[in-house]
Amino acid sequence: MDFQFLLDGFAEGLQNMTWLEAFAVFFGIASVFYSMREHIWVYPTGIISTSIYVWICFEYKLYADMGINAYYFGMSIYGWYVWTHPKENETVLPVTWLNGQGWLGSVALFFISYPLLAYLLDNFTDSDVPYWDSFTTASAFVGMWLMAKKKVENWYFWLLTDLVSIPLYFYKDLVLTSFQYLVFTVLAAMGLVAWIKSAKTYAKA
Repeated sequence: MDFQFLLDGFAEGLQNMTWLEAFAVFFGIASVFYSMREHIWVYPTGIISTSIYVWICFEYKLYADMGINAYYFGMSIYGWYVWTHPKENETVLPVTWLNGQGWLGSVALFFISYPLLAYLLDNFTDSDVPYWDSFTTASAFVGMWLMAKKKVENWYFWLLTDLVSIPLYFYKDLVLTSFQYLVFTVLAAMGLVAWIKSAKTYAKA
């Protein structure tokens, strides 16, 4: 795959782009930006983007991604509440690291959800990318949960999700969304660095 092919694909994707997809991409990028900065606007912008993507994923037979966007919607409401209701002795919910038990639970959640989703998509839907779709969904499932808990490691799972989603959405001719995940990858790397610094600052406080 050469660079010109990618440029041609991106240009074609822009031509075929709907206003609905552009709207979802805009608010999706805004949500990740606010997440990187630990700003509460991560949730309202995320709610708008994920609501639109539920419909888009249904149209393109990305059923697992449709489900994960519905999950994002619910977790955004939960995360909004958690972030705005810290413990009594805290002014904000601090960024912290997972302990051993937290890592075990996160990895277990991924390896349970991935084969389950893949089985369901492969056997009960007309998805043409059941394993691909299920992989990004399982990793995002964990990432969203950890973000709501303000755990640094959420960015590891988002990086995994974003890197695999770039070729997935390009393959499905959602080129602008594929580009969005490229931007997400850069923002996730920046978010990881920012949250590591933030966790160290909270630990010293």
